[in-house]
Formats: sequence, C-alpha cells, structure tokens
Amino acid sequence: MSQKKMIVVFGATGAQGGGLARAILQDPNSGFSVRAVTRDPHSDKAKELANMGAEVVAADIDDKESLERALKGAYGAYFVTFFWAHLSPEKEMAEAKNMAAAAKEAGLKHVIWSTLEDVRNWVPLSDNSMPTLHGKYKVPHFDGKGEADQYFIDAGIPVTFLLASYYWDNLIYFGMGPKRGADGKLAITFPMGDKKMAGIAAADIGKCAYGIFKKGEELIGKRVGIAGDQLTCAEMAKALSTTLGEEVSYHEITPEQYRGFGFPGADDLGNMFQFYRDFDEVCNSIRDVKFSKELNPELQSFEMWLAENGKRIPLG
Repeated sequence: MSQKKMIVVFGATGAQGGGLARAILQDPNSGFSVRAVTRDPHSDKAKELANMGAEVVAADIDDKESLERALKGAYGAYFVTFFWAHLSPEKEMAEAKNMAAAAKEAGLKHVIWSTLEDVRNWVPLSDNSMPTLHGKYKVPHFDGKGEADQYFIDAGIPVTFLLASYYWDNLIYFGMGPKRGADGKLAITFPMGDKKMAGIAAADIGKCAYGIFKKGEELIGKRVGIAGDQLTCAEMAKALSTTLGEEVSYHEITPEQYRGFGFPGADDLGNMFQFYRDFDEVCNSIRDVKFSKELNPELQSFEMWLAENGKRIPLG
C-alpha cells in the first residue's frame, strides 16, 4: 500500500479545518492522512478526530518554531486564522507570515491559505463612501488576510488561495437569524439591498478544500472562491419562511445603520456587507457555485442546508 500524503490541518477543531479533517478521514479511499493541529489536544473535538484516525498535535500559530514542528515531513497544509478571537488584522498578518515562513522551511508541496479580498483594492482609504477603520482598513477581517496573500507569493510556496462566503451557520450562532419585531412578525435584517450574496454551509468549506488538495497541481497559484448558493436576502427570507412554517420578511437597512448596532465588530461587518452589496459582481464572480460543486459533490444549497439545520435557528 502506498504511503498516504500527510495534510497538516490548522484550526482542526474549528468550522473550516474540522470540515477538511473529517472529509479526509471519512473517505476510505483517500490518498491523504491528517495531522490535526489544535491549541488543546485534550478537547472533545480533538479526541473525536484522534478516534477517527487523525494524528493530533498541539501548536501555536503565533510561534514559528511550533509551526515548523507541526509541518515536519508533511506533503501539504491548510492554513486558517481566527480573526474573531482577537479582532486584530495585524495579529492575523503576523500569523500568516509565520505560516508562510514555516511552510517554506518544511518544503511543502501544496498549501491552501484561507483568505479573503483586500477591500482596499476596490475602496481605497481615500474613499469616504465606506468609513476607514483603525486608521488603515476598510473591512479589517478581509483586508489583513488579503494583504497576507503576498507572504505566500513572496516565499514561492505552491499555494491555492481559498475564499469562502457568508456562513449560513451565522443564522444559528451569531444572532443573524430571524428576530421578532414589535408586531410579533419575524424578519432578517441586512444592508444588502436587492443584491445577491454568496453563502455556504460551514461544513462544505472543508469539503471543498479537500477537493482542492485532490486536484493538486492544477489549482496551485489559483484563487478559488466557493459558495453553495447566491441569493438575495428576500430569497433567503422566502426559503426561511418555507422551512420555519411562518412568514419571515427581509428588513432592509443601510450599512450605516448596521455599523451603528454597536456589538464588537459591527462596523467591520457593516462595511463587509456594503462591499458585498456594492461590488456584488466582483464577489459573486469569484465564488463559483458550479466549480464548488465539482470540488465537493455533496455541496449544499441554502434550501438543503435549511432542511437539515433550519430548526436549530433560534427565533429571537
């Protein structure tokens, strides 16, 4: 039996990395094995991966030497950062720089870097139609990742840039699901106008990443955007109505209103939705549903995701 190629999966207990680790481990014919990197190898999720056959190791993405140890002897790696744990683009960029340097040192043959657009390429800092945040960003959780792409390019690493979409799981976990108004009726609230927004089931991101590793060399140097559907918020509300058995409407607001919600990162997300709305052709053209399906034949549409997860959405 030929030796399986080792993929080192960062964020292996999170949504993206966990999806990739499980996709590889659940495929009996996979040509890859998994080294799952986590901050806590004793967590329930880490133990679950170990039971499935992963080698679980502890590493700190802020520590280049621990990254190098985690990558030793591997074929490839999936790199993802965790902006919402600290809200710092500078920290993300420093982590990405460490990842690129460690990948170079390890001589990896294929790296996937989970990135996003640097919005400043479309909305320069001088453009006041979108407020500048922290003095030098438009959408901090996009811009830091997008700027960090260059570290992988400069290091000459065989890399595929993976751009995910809006997670539908946010409707469950981040308070973005339907809320009851004073009239008792449900509505979802977004500043998207009538533009389509690319979305995806979080579990499908890892499955698409697995498809990229399987395609190998043909996707090195490419930017691959993934999505399970591209829908207007009115279309999302209609699908939610069908699943929940109760009318859900779309409450359209402005990005300014969204930024004013005041929760941590509201200004960042308000700017993100404004980017999705004003540059919908840019965002939706790279996030290709058809190619995502080719990478991941089990790709879920929004209706498929709702059929499985709709009842888990808390109705505020």
